[in-house]
Amino acid sequence: MDKEQLKRLAKDPRFIPGIYNYCDRWCERCPFTSRCMNYALSEEEFNSAESKDMNNQVFWDKLHGVFHATLEMVKESAEEMGIDLNAIDYEESAKQEELVHKMVKDQPYTQDAFAYAEMASNWFDSNEDLLQSKAEELLTQAQAEIPATQPETDALKIQDYLEIIRWYQHQIYVKLCRAASGMIRGELEEAEYFPEDANGSAKVAILGIERSIAAWGGLLHEFPDQENPILDVLVALKRLLRQVDAAFPDARAFVRPGFDAQETPDDK
Repeated sequence: MDKEQLKRLAKDPRFIPGIYNYCDRWCERCPFTSRCMNYALSEEEFNSAESKDMNNQVFWDKLHGVFHATLEMVKESAEEMGIDLNAIDYEESAKQEELVHKMVKDQPYTQDAFAYAEMASNWFDSNEDLLQSKAEELLTQAQAEIPATQPETDALKIQDYLEIIRWYQHQIYVKLCRAASGMIRGELEEAEYFPEDANGSAKVAILGIERSIAAWGGLLHEFPDQENPILDVLVALKRLLRQVDAAFPDARAFVRPGFDAQETPDDK
C-alpha cells in the first residue's frame, strides 16, 4: 500500500465518503460493503490467511504499509493547509489528552456502559451450562423430528441474539468514549467539528444499545427461568439509553453517510 493507491481508492465514485466513520464495523451484516472504501482497502490489502493472522509478520507488514501511506497523506494535507506539524507543542497536547481521557472516564454513561459489558460477561460465564443444555435439547428435537417443534428456527434465533449481544457488548462503551471525547474536545477547543462527530458516535452507540435490548428480550423469551438476571440487564441498558439520549440530544437526528441518507447499497 502506498499513498497513490490510497488516493485512488478515495477518489473512486463507487464509495460513499465517510460511511465507515459511523458504522458498527459488522461488515458481515452490512449491505454497504461494496460502497465502503475501508472494506475495499481491507479486501485489497488483507486478502490472504497470512495477512489476516495477527501472529504472522505479513499482517504487521501490511498494517505498517497502510499506516505509512496514511501518515504521508496527513503530512501532505497539513502542508496544503499551511499547518506546520513540527510547530505543535506535543508536551502540551499530551497534557490535554490526559485531561480529556480522565473526563471521558468520569462520565456517568461511560461508567455505566463499562458496567453493562461486565454484566453481560458475568451472565455468559454463569450460563455456559444453560446454553450447552439448550443446544443439546434442540439437537435432540431435530433428530427426533418431534411434532410442533422448530428446533432449527429456534437455534438460529438464539444464535442471532447471542451474536448481537456479543458484538455490541464492548463496542457500546468504545463508541460512547469517542462521543464523550468529541463533546469534551469541542468545549475545550471551541471547535464545531468535534460535537458533530460526537453525535455520530453517540448514534452508533444508541443503535447498539437498542439492538442489544431487543436481543436480551429475545433471550428472555427463550430462557424464562433467567427472568431476574436478564431483567437486571435490561434495566441497566434502558437506564444507559436514557443517559445517552440526555447527554446527546441531537444524536438521533445525526445523518450517517449511506445508512441514514437516501441511498441504497446499489446506488452508483
